[in-house]
Amino acid sequence: MHELVQTVLNSDEKTALRHLISELNALGKRYFLRNEILHAFAEYCHQSQKPAYFFHSSSLGKLIHYTHEILLEDDSAWFLLRPRIASQEVWRLSENMSSFEQMAPQALLDARDRFVNRYQSEILNVDFGPFYRAFPSIDDPRKIGQGLAFLNRYLCSQVVINRQYWFEVLYEALCRLNYNGTPLLTSDRIRSGTQLCRHIKQAIKLIRKLPPEEPYVNFRKDLQALGLEPGWGNTASRVCETLELFDRLLDAPEPAILEAFVSRVPAVFRVVLVSIHGWISQEDVLGRSETMGQVAYVLEQARSLENQLRQDIQLAGLDLLGIQPQVLILTRLIPNCEGTHCDLRLEKLEGTENSWILRVPFREFNPKVTQNWISRYEIWPYLETFAIDAEPELLAQLEGRPDLIIGNYSDGNLVAFMLTQRLQVTLCNIAHSLEKPKHLFSNLYWQDLEEQYHFSAQFTADLINMNAADFIITSSYHEIVGTPDALGQYESYKCFTMPQLYHVVDGINLFSPKFNLVPPGVDENIFFSYTEKEKRDENIRTKINELLFSSEQPQILGHLDDPNKRPICAVSYITSVKNISGLAECFGKSEALQQHCNLILVTNKLNAAGATKPEEVEEIERIHNIINQYNLHGRVRWIGMRLKSPELGELYRAIADRQGIYVHFALFEPFGRTILEAMSSGLPSFVTEFGGAAELIEGEEDEFHLNPTDLEGTAKRILNFINQCNINPEHWYEISERVIQRVHNRYNWQVHSKQLLLLSKIYRFWDFVTQENQEPLLRYVETLYHLLFKPRAEKILEQHMQR
Repeated sequence: MHELVQTVLNSDEKTALRHLISELNALGKRYFLRNEILHAFAEYCHQSQKPAYFFHSSSLGKLIHYTHEILLEDDSAWFLLRPRIASQEVWRLSENMSSFEQMAPQALLDARDRFVNRYQSEILNVDFGPFYRAFPSIDDPRKIGQGLAFLNRYLCSQVVINRQYWFEVLYEALCRLNYNGTPLLTSDRIRSGTQLCRHIKQAIKLIRKLPPEEPYVNFRKDLQALGLEPGWGNTASRVCETLELFDRLLDAPEPAILEAFVSRVPAVFRVVLVSIHGWISQEDVLGRSETMGQVAYVLEQARSLENQLRQDIQLAGLDLLGIQPQVLILTRLIPNCEGTHCDLRLEKLEGTENSWILRVPFREFNPKVTQNWISRYEIWPYLETFAIDAEPELLAQLEGRPDLIIGNYSDGNLVAFMLTQRLQVTLCNIAHSLEKPKHLFSNLYWQDLEEQYHFSAQFTADLINMNAADFIITSSYHEIVGTPDALGQYESYKCFTMPQLYHVVDGINLFSPKFNLVPPGVDENIFFSYTEKEKRDENIRTKINELLFSSEQPQILGHLDDPNKRPICAVSYITSVKNISGLAECFGKSEALQQHCNLILVTNKLNAAGATKPEEVEEIERIHNIINQYNLHGRVRWIGMRLKSPELGELYRAIADRQGIYVHFALFEPFGRTILEAMSSGLPSFVTEFGGAAELIEGEEDEFHLNPTDLEGTAKRILNFINQCNINPEHWYEISERVIQRVHNRYNWQVHSKQLLLLSKIYRFWDFVTQENQEPLLRYVETLYHLLFKPRAEKILEQHMQR
């Protein structure tokens, strides 16, 4: 960037930069974000009659396009530049433009503190950077989120460098594998890595003489004589393949061979999923509106993991030892459970053999609080004692230590961190949606928002969680590092200030191999294609068609004058971020859309009287006002009730029966489960371009990406697709089939579970190899927990005790 900056200062473009800064100053504000900066620059270029190339291709144009923030002070202008994904630079432009120099991140953090009038000269700096310098790191931003592939390559290269050392490391790692003290793969008859290699080759010669389908039990004693225990496979062919993979790995280490061998290693039998605040039960008790997606994710993940574990155990030949997979969903027990099962200690997960919801109550600091549901913003004081109380419950239920603990959301990840520290277990972190980037300037104004949101505790917990995790799985690349135009969710934790509390100088290494892109799946038993008519329940089908087109109920608003028009469908719970009102306004402003389509809205609420939050009231009233303002009666049908999952699946199919489309018009969407569900059911889907949801649509289909701030452009894109379908009726069917296959091939739970378990094994081995190197990082994390997090949580508890 230095060369580009100097080019601007040493050319006539310096005058243009001076005028741009002056125009920004004249706007009466001091802090500008990327879209505002680009808009101001475009206005300057237009007013100054600059040639068309100047906006994009001039040196100043390039500099402005790299600029994500500008902060104006009396004597300088601060620029946050992002020359490439996951790379941020701070530059300071002096008042007279005599210098444009790169600065340390701390200088910008100080400027931000001054901006909100909360600067102090002495403040704690949180810096994780030094702890990652000893670890291998990805160097290509395009490979971020591919930690498994990176580690496979790295480990194989290490084997080549020091083959004898790694023979012994692999030998020790295999020797540690056991189930309740019963050794797996190797016994004490093998005393070294060299001996293991020799016995593997002997075993291969022995097994090759057997029929491929020969059951393992028939030659078990022959392998045990060589020091090889159960776990290599259930048949002669399976055992031989696994032994040959290990042999090839030692002779010619390649990433594909390492991954194939590790995937067969029997190392995971007991898994704990931690999800604390979600109001988790079954029979469609899928949390509150703010946690429905998270709860559905955890329930489906648990079922899929048990199925995959059972299959892995059987293929490894370990069922003869009576080994059974166990999956627990750890959550809180809620005494005042409103008629649900959330007050039951143990609940069997439907559709599984050995998966359970284990509920542990919060300690009763104040029963008026702890006996009721507690939102994710208020839950922090109770997590440490919950983890302490949950530990013996977990060990008793599992009859042993878990092999993997998976945290969900900020609170669940913090409990998972505390449990893994005590139990010395592999820790997987899943954030689903980080809160900080969803609330603009929430860190700058944390003190003003503290009473309502308690962001000081949450953001500190996030820093602890993401750095303590052995590996992190995300649903999209965007979740980690965003796009060239926008920061990712994890990237927003890289460098920020909590004025008068602490500065985060380097909060997370975005190039760490701990990040892995492992998107969730869709329950294809519920969200299947509209063409699979034999699977559709006729009673549910009738009910849904009545809800959509004919039924009159208090929870339904509007009738459709022409039900045969192509339906545009949106499904969401009520919140301003989901922007249902924006879609209604887009429809209301476009006579062409109204001419060709009906708008069908499906939300959890219809009337402001049923809202529990001010933002819900505001959004509901806005939708009602838009319907009246644009006289959309007869063209809009609004269903305000929560549908059970089978009903929702049939709703998507009913829209597809009429060759409709699905629109997700959120202002920001980290991922978007409802989009996958609609696509899996066969609905061509338009999605917001802001957030990870855009990745659900293939790159060549960016015509299905929408800018929710551009209502006219949105209407044109939807109309363009509708016109194509009217001209060529096969076009709708082609896109429908394409989105079905996209979900089936890319977003399915079987692939998710296989990858998650493989990651657990690779990172468990990585931890074994690098145990000493990780100790300083974990001590630093624990220090932040006690120094920063606990005092913030205790302040919340003080407030709760006064209720």
